[in-house]
Amino acid sequence: MIHPKESPCTAGTGRKFATRVVRTVSGTDARTGASSVPIYQASTFHHASLENPPEYDYTRSGNPTRQALEDTIAQLEGGARGFAFSSGMAAISTAFMLLSNGDHVICSEDVYGGTYRLLTTILGRMGIETTFVDATDLDRLEAARRPNTRAVFLETPSNPTLKITDISAVAEWARKHGLLTMLDNTFMTPCLQRPIELGIDIVVHSATKFLGGHSDVLAGLAVVSNERLGHKLKHLQNGLGSVLGVQDSWLLMRGMKTLLARMECAERSARQLAEWLTRQRSVSRVYYPGLPEHPGRAIHERQSQGYGAIVSFDVGSGERARKVLEHVTLPLVAVSLGAVESILSYPAMMSHAAMPREIRLQRGIGDGLLRYSVGLEALEDILGDLEQALQAAR
Repeated sequence: MIHPKESPCTAGTGRKFATRVVRTVSGTDARTGASSVPIYQASTFHHASLENPPEYDYTRSGNPTRQALEDTIAQLEGGARGFAFSSGMAAISTAFMLLSNGDHVICSEDVYGGTYRLLTTILGRMGIETTFVDATDLDRLEAARRPNTRAVFLETPSNPTLKITDISAVAEWARKHGLLTMLDNTFMTPCLQRPIELGIDIVVHSATKFLGGHSDVLAGLAVVSNERLGHKLKHLQNGLGSVLGVQDSWLLMRGMKTLLARMECAERSARQLAEWLTRQRSVSRVYYPGLPEHPGRAIHERQSQGYGAIVSFDVGSGERARKVLEHVTLPLVAVSLGAVESILSYPAMMSHAAMPREIRLQRGIGDGLLRYSVGLEALEDILGDLEQALQAAR
């Protein structure tokens, strides 16, 4: 469960996160008092004076609706500035555009497949090199550093094996060597983990997932720790143009109002699902930070306020995994996660399909691995449905 003693986020107002996530997202319209930020459905804005241009001139460069979202995520993450993009990968790609030809990146080895694809097939041909390492081992990070290393990219918990990296330790090490640190916080969201407060420079989200929460919006967010980085990322956002539309910005803010309530409910069920899975003979291994035997659990508890709603488990083979997917009736079998409805994914052919099989296996993403994103359904129904699917896969 989310630790009550650590739930408050006192940055800025001193109010607890439950209050901040509702009131920061909602706000009120200064002109009308409306309880919802208006949708400014405009591509361009009138210049009453050429000498004194308005705050907004063209929606790619800025829009009041998107700005409200960007201000919100910056406040919730405890950062200096926030930025909204057309997808999670657009946010990650834009952050990596801070680098240049000849630069080198150190990246968590079991990173999301889309990030792996970006680094290996796109940034690689642009002259940006990447070394993938087990980021849970600081000695390996140090060994991977080169004279041209400029950045470290982390996921913790990682996708999909939920490895735990010591955020503060990596941030301190990177700062000592002048390296930019970036962290994908999609799984935890700012209600459970705030990496900027632990020393990370840039936090990114696939806001399509838990932040949106309803499988109805595609969005990405990034938050920077200081104004210098904010100026650089704003330049890239405007120059590349992969911004989030105003309708989706509004929809994302609406979803974020219930973030904490959804996370609390889903995490409560996820913890019980993980414990139940450890007792199933047909399951060879369960990955969940809330399990006593999970590697790095103590580190995770030190830097996070909960365990999240993602549970991965291995049923031993690709054949059995396929049978489970064929027989479940409650979760969506889909590539996403973090929604009100449960979603069961097969990383080998979905989220990590871009990763060559031999590399995927080296990183513990086996053919029998399944990833369950727990939704808001009754736990009894989740367990009952999965029980019959596991029995059918024997």
